[in-house]
Amino acid sequence: MSDSSPLPPVRLRPEAELARDALATPLLARAARLARWAGPGTRVDAGGGLVEEQVPDAAAALDLTGDDAAALASEAWRVAVDAGLVEIVDEEAGTVATGPELALLTGGSPHDVLAVWLAALETALADASVPDLEGLVDALDEGGEVDFSSLDWDPEAEAEFLDGVLGNLYLLTVSEDAPDDAPVPLPALAASMIVPDDTGEPTDDMLEQVSDAMMRLDDQFRVLEPVGLVEYQPVDEALMADADEEPAAPVDDTDVSRYGMVRLTPLGAYGLRARLLEAGFDAPAVGDLTDKDADALLDGTSSFGPGAALAETELWLHRREPLGAARELLAAARGADEGAPLRRLRCQQALSLLGAEAEPALREVLDDPELGGLARVWLSERGAAEVPPPSQDLVFWLTVDTLAAQLAAEGNSEELQALVEGLADRHSGFFAAAWRVDHPATADVLEAMGRLHPDKRVAKEARKAAFKARSQHGG
Repeated sequence: MSDSSPLPPVRLRPEAELARDALATPLLARAARLARWAGPGTRVDAGGGLVEEQVPDAAAALDLTGDDAAALASEAWRVAVDAGLVEIVDEEAGTVATGPELALLTGGSPHDVLAVWLAALETALADASVPDLEGLVDALDEGGEVDFSSLDWDPEAEAEFLDGVLGNLYLLTVSEDAPDDAPVPLPALAASMIVPDDTGEPTDDMLEQVSDAMMRLDDQFRVLEPVGLVEYQPVDEALMADADEEPAAPVDDTDVSRYGMVRLTPLGAYGLRARLLEAGFDAPAVGDLTDKDADALLDGTSSFGPGAALAETELWLHRREPLGAARELLAAARGADEGAPLRRLRCQQALSLLGAEAEPALREVLDDPELGGLARVWLSERGAAEVPPPSQDLVFWLTVDTLAAQLAAEGNSEELQALVEGLADRHSGFFAAAWRVDHPATADVLEAMGRLHPDKRVAKEARKAAFKARSQHGG
C-alpha cells in the first residue's frame, strides 16, 4: 500500500457500540480482571511480567485451566501493564498498583475505552509476531540474550509482514466491491503478499512460500482473535496430520474453508484504521466530512466509490437546510481546474437527493456557463415549469464535462466505453462539433473516446478531433 493515495473510506460503527465490543473481548476482559486481582503482594520481574510463582494464582483468578492457562494469564498481565490498567510503582521491589486506565473501562467515554483497547491490540500484535516460546528458549545464548540468527527469524521483517497482511485484509474489507461481511480465505491473503498481481500461473516456489505463510498466519490469527481484531476459522488440523508434509495451497474452491478463513471485525476495522492513520496513511471514514464545507465534501468524495460517496453525502445533507445546502454545493462546483468536472458530477449526485425546496438555487444558476446545464437537467427531471431549453453549445459543453467527470471517477471502465459508443452512434456529427467546445478537458475527452471506441473508423475520427482541439487551444 502507498501512503500517498487515500484508501477507500471505511464505514465504522458508532464508538459506543465499538466500546462495548472492546470490553467484551476475551483479552481485554482478562486483563481488567487481573488488574482488579492484583494487590500489595503481587510481584513482577525486571520486564514487568508476573514472577513465575504467581502465574498459577493469576490463571486461577481468571478461571483458566489446561495446558495454555499459564500462557494466557501471562499474556493478559502484559496487556494490563501495557494498557495502563496496572502500573509498576517500584521497579526494584517489583511492586504494582492499580493503573489510571482501569477506571476508564467503567467510567470513561467510549473513546477512552477504545484507547485502552488500542493499547491491548498493540500488545497482541507484538505477541503475534513472536515465534513459539520453545523456539525462543532454544535460541538463548550464554548471556541469556536471544540469538535471532539461530531462529531464522527477523523481528522487524515479521512485524512488517503481519502489517502488510493486515493492510491487505483492511483493503479487501473496505473496498467498494467487497462482499458484505464475507470472510477472506487464508490462502488468498497469503498469496496477496507473495504472488505478484500480474502473475499468470504461480510457480512451485511461490506456492511453497504461500503454504509457509499460511502456517505463520494461522498461528498469528489465533493470537489476534481474542483481542477482537478478527474472527478466524483455523486451518483444518487434519491437513497438518503428517508433520513431514506441508499442506499445499488449495486449488479446489469447494474445500477452501479448510485452509482457514478470516474476517475483520467492526472493532478490527476501527483498530486497523487507527494504526494506518498513525503510520501516516490517508485512511478516511464515512462521516469525516459531515462538519466540513461543500468544497471539502466534493473534493473529499472525488476518490470515493459510488456507494461511499452517496453515504457521505447523505450524512452531510442531513445536517443542513436544503436550499442553503444546494447553494453551497453549486458554488463549490464551479471551476476550470482539472478536478472541476468530477466536483460537478458529485454536486449533481448530491442535488439529486434534494426535493423541491432546492429549486430556487437551481434557477439562480440557469445562466451560469458551468452550472446551467446541470441545473436544467435537475429541473427537467422534476417536471418544473418554464425551464429554458439549452443551446447547442451548452449541450456539447455539458457532454464534455460529464465525460471528463466519468473519466476521472472510473478511468477506462466498461460503463464509460458504453457511454462513448452510444454517444458516437446517436450523433453522427458529434466530433465535427465537439472539438470546438470551449472546455479545458475537450482534447482529453476526445482522446479518451479514441481509445475506448471499438470501431477503428470512429476512433480515428475522435483522435483527429482531439488534435484539432489541442491546436485550437494551443496545447
